[in-house]
Amino acid sequence: MKQSVLLIAILILTTVVNSVFADDGPAPITPTAAPPLDVVTLKDGSVIYGEVIEMTDGVLQIKNALAAEVIKVKWAEVSKLAVSHPLPFHLKEGTMLVGTAEEGEPGMLRLKAGPTGGIITVPMDTVIKVNPIIQPPVIYVGNLNAAYTQVVGNAHLTTASFVGDFVGRSEQLRLTLLGRYVYGAEDGSVTARNARATIKLDYFLTKRLYWFSSAYFETDEFQDLKLRTALASGPGYQWIEKGDFSGIYKDMAFYAEAGPGYFNEDFSTVPDQVSFRARVATKFDWSLFNELVTLHHDTEMFPSLQNLSDFYLTMNNSIRFKMWGGLTTGFQVTTRYNSRPAPGTVTTDNMYFLTFGYAFDTTRKR
Repeated sequence: MKQSVLLIAILILTTVVNSVFADDGPAPITPTAAPPLDVVTLKDGSVIYGEVIEMTDGVLQIKNALAAEVIKVKWAEVSKLAVSHPLPFHLKEGTMLVGTAEEGEPGMLRLKAGPTGGIITVPMDTVIKVNPIIQPPVIYVGNLNAAYTQVVGNAHLTTASFVGDFVGRSEQLRLTLLGRYVYGAEDGSVTARNARATIKLDYFLTKRLYWFSSAYFETDEFQDLKLRTALASGPGYQWIEKGDFSGIYKDMAFYAEAGPGYFNEDFSTVPDQVSFRARVATKFDWSLFNELVTLHHDTEMFPSLQNLSDFYLTMNNSIRFKMWGGLTTGFQVTTRYNSRPAPGTVTTDNMYFLTFGYAFDTTRKR
């Protein structure tokens, strides 16, 4: 009897110990396999491994598996494509299929659409877009900057400036508004007071070529200028658009435009000067380090059509730093040159701005 009780106790103790030690250690971890790489085979036999990001405007973008850089190839040069993760494929007929892709015959794409998993084979030249970023109908970009200084005591000095720009862009139209106001006073006497406003509308005839109409207004008490008015119209061309390049150059943009115009300067003490002139303008923007730093340059020049040595030029150069959210700080230099200034005034004015402001951009980014 005692031996039976002892045997039962040993069995119970063994069961409890095994249970404790079995629960003590963590469950074995089964390693998760990395998703397979996408495979792009070109017509020349080259093979690119990585992750397909998108295809728009006939250019396929692949994130390189090793260097983590984006490789761009022409869609027309792609012979086969295998994509392991679901993407939206847009076809010429207006259909959109969401799914993965399997290699097929050269020039053919085997789309595995979910959730049924059915295979649809389509010619590659019927695919017009892959995973595009869908932008809103109108995109707004702009910034507003201000600076203010006041000194009270042995000296009485007040300065204030406001500088801003706004661009609204749809597929065919681009509206640009520019504005500036500068005021300065010392010991009760005004030392600076000038303002500038520009409105320009661009109508895109093609993706790059457009026709502009612009109106430029400026006043400056210390240039003896009551109002400078310049109206112009003509062709322009977007030489570089954001996304044309990759890497550090991906957020670069540049355009140039030229056309005839009407130019009028209304002075306070001398007769008005009215002439027909050309308008030549350029604009350059370059955002770096994920838009932490932005470089900007723009120039407008109005040369006389009768005498090219007679011209008016205004130019802005700036650098802007992103602080937090949309808050920015920066430095800007504005240069104005008039080859025929009013009597008693000089040809060149330079203005320097240390600014704080807010920038916004409704462009959707990946």
